Order: sequence, then C-alpha cells, then structure tokens
Amino acid sequence: MPIALITHEACLDHDTGEGHPERPDRLRAVQAALAEAHFPDLLREQAPKASAEQLARVHDADYVRELLATQVPEGTLAALDADTIISPGSIEAALRAAGAAIRAVDMVMQGEAEAAFAAVRPPGHHARPATAMGFCLFNNVAVAAHHARDRWGLTRIAVADFDVHHGNGTQEEFWSDPNLFFASSHQSPCYPGTGSAREQGTAHNVANAPLAPGSGSAEFQRAWKDVLLPALDAFAPELVIVSAGFDAHRRDPLAQMMLETEDYAWITRELVALAGRHAQGRIVSLLEGGYDLEALAESAAAHVDALR
Repeated sequence: MPIALITHEACLDHDTGEGHPERPDRLRAVQAALAEAHFPDLLREQAPKASAEQLARVHDADYVRELLATQVPEGTLAALDADTIISPGSIEAALRAAGAAIRAVDMVMQGEAEAAFAAVRPPGHHARPATAMGFCLFNNVAVAAHHARDRWGLTRIAVADFDVHHGNGTQEEFWSDPNLFFASSHQSPCYPGTGSAREQGTAHNVANAPLAPGSGSAEFQRAWKDVLLPALDAFAPELVIVSAGFDAHRRDPLAQMMLETEDYAWITRELVALAGRHAQGRIVSLLEGGYDLEALAESAAAHVDALR
C-alpha cells in the first residue's frame, strides 16, 4: 500500500504576520521537499474540514463555537495570546489541519494507505481543551485519537511526540484516560514549562523524557530506547499517532537541542516497528513544529521516507 500525504492550500492562508516563526513558508518548504519529483509514489489527498462535532470530542463546545465564529477583517490580524496570531484565513486552515488528521486515520483504518503524513498548519499539540496556545488552535492529534476511538472502535491509542516543545495540550487531554497514552521527548527547560518525568497521568498513561539544552543524538535516542519506546510497548497501542515536530534539529532557532536529520529517520523507523508489533502497522503522523526552513524540509522528507 502507498503512503498518503494529506495537505491543503488553505493552510497557507493562515497568516501570522511578519517575523512570526510559524509562517506559511514552513508548509511551502515541506510541500517542496515532498513534491512528486522526489516522492512519486505518495498518495496525495486534499484535507477535508473537520466538523464542530468532531472538534468537540476534544475541545469545549463553547470554545469551538466561539473560535469558529471569529471574524478577522481582511488585511488585519488578531492575537488570541502573545504567540498565537490569526488572520482571515486561519479558521479554515485550522479546520483543514484537524480534518487532515481525521482523514489520515480513516485512510490507514480502511486500508487505503499503509501510513499517512498530514502536512498542515497551524500545529496543534499545545492547544488545550478550552484555550488556544503556542501557535495552536485545535489539538489535531487528540482529534485524530478520539476519531479513531469513536469511528473505528479502537480502545488503545498512543501519541508519540518528538517536538522540541512539550505537548502540554495533548498531555492534558489524555491525562485521566487510561485508553490513551502520551509519550514525549522535549527540551527542558523550555516553553511551555511542562513535561517533567514526574508527570505520569492518573493511569500511568503519560511518559515524559525531558532533555537538557544541548542534548544531541545520543541523549535523544537513549531517551526513546530506555524510557519511551518500552512504555509504548507495554501499552500496546492499536494505532500510533505521531506529533512530528522537527524543531529539536541543531539548526532550529527556537530551542537549543542538537539533533541531526538522521535522528528523525531513526525515530520514525522505531515508531513504524512499534506499530508493526502492536497496531497492524497503522501509523499516522501530523506536522507540528520546525522553524528553520532547510532543516524542516530535510527532516520532513527523511520522516516520510522512513514511513515507507
């Protein structure tokens, strides 16, 4: 079966303003790296819009209603917080990003694709149930997990997050649900300040591996080999969802970790093997961070190549 690439041009219309790191050029760089000339065998899909009902499985209904009703006048921007900026095209972009997550799940569950990568923005893993945060409007991986459970009847779903910033929104959403597992490597100290190894969820369904600034390949791979992959194996997920942030790369400007492009290929192969052991190979991945355009493009290409 092919690997699916799910994206949408509407995600380029999410304008965060001059100088903002989470900018449309990020997605352009990823799309160029994954162009047909480089990846001729990808099954290319347009992301649908998520529905309010699908979003409300994760987010408070009032938050969903208010955000969907937000009107940003043409030619202007609005700030949801100091970091999270929206424009007239942002709400559709966020709906397409969450919809891509849902479509990715459906494609692997229906056997249309062996794996799926959603190249979308805005990212999602900081979005809390009732609050936008850290460039994120809707928590795309959590939307995917709840869709997998409600639509496909899965009972054990795991999110593996290797973004340099801790996925606090995903952790909060999963915290008290024993059938959802969250595993994260991330820099600490760093935004958003969560992700201590002591944070384990009420059902021991959270595993965090904080890494010091300056950590490189050895520390990253050790955290996954010794802590996170064994925890995921013990959970035995029926579906693996990846929060694929590439901002732990040594060239990224927003943190101080020292990963190489090959590290993203390595962790992807490990997660594919995990899915093979427990989830009949079912794995879906969603773009999160990554703010150096060259490093982002290289890393995303290495990630998708390793999904095959």
